[in-house]
Amino acid sequence: MTEPLLDHLVYAAPDIDELVTAFAERTGVKPVLGGRHVGRGTRNYLAGLGGNAYLELIGPDDPRAPEGKPATFGIDRLTGPRLAAWVVRPPDIEATVARARAEGYDPGDIGPLSRRTPDGTLLEWRLTPNRGDRFDGLAPALIDWLAAPHPTTNDLPVLPLVSLRGFHPDPAALLAALRALDVELDVAEGAPALEAVLDTPHGPITLR
Repeated sequence: MTEPLLDHLVYAAPDIDELVTAFAERTGVKPVLGGRHVGRGTRNYLAGLGGNAYLELIGPDDPRAPEGKPATFGIDRLTGPRLAAWVVRPPDIEATVARARAEGYDPGDIGPLSRRTPDGTLLEWRLTPNRGDRFDGLAPALIDWLAAPHPTTNDLPVLPLVSLRGFHPDPAALLAALRALDVELDVAEGAPALEAVLDTPHGPITLR
């Protein structure tokens, strides 16, 4: 089962250049440069997952910067790649946040974000923040693209998403949060992890 509101998956690593190289070798597909996130010290690359969903590979814009690695998606704590988060696009982000809070789960306040594309275009959108109450990335962030073109409208290479599931030591608590957000994810008991299976030119691969 794949949640129909899925917008994108976030695959994070402490070195974005190494991540992109390894991903291209493993899958046979080279992701496309998305751009740099303004004021956040990160850079991303994109690949389609089929339909209106995509995979975001993200890491420090400068992996060897002396000021250290950004905290976004826990990048500053990573020692290797991790499927760190998933993001959904509800039809009304404010109503979704209000309903979730009324049902006992706080997805966080909605804040502005932006990035510059390789040609210098500024894209702006809104997102609930990377908070500690996301069940280690198992509860999704919420996104509103405003007037920005969705990344899947660009010419992205596509690696179809076969399945997405999660593992958490307290599945009941996670499932309650997902119900509050009105989204679905197959969840089993285990150490916190997201697991996505992609269909690639090299055969199915699993990201965790």
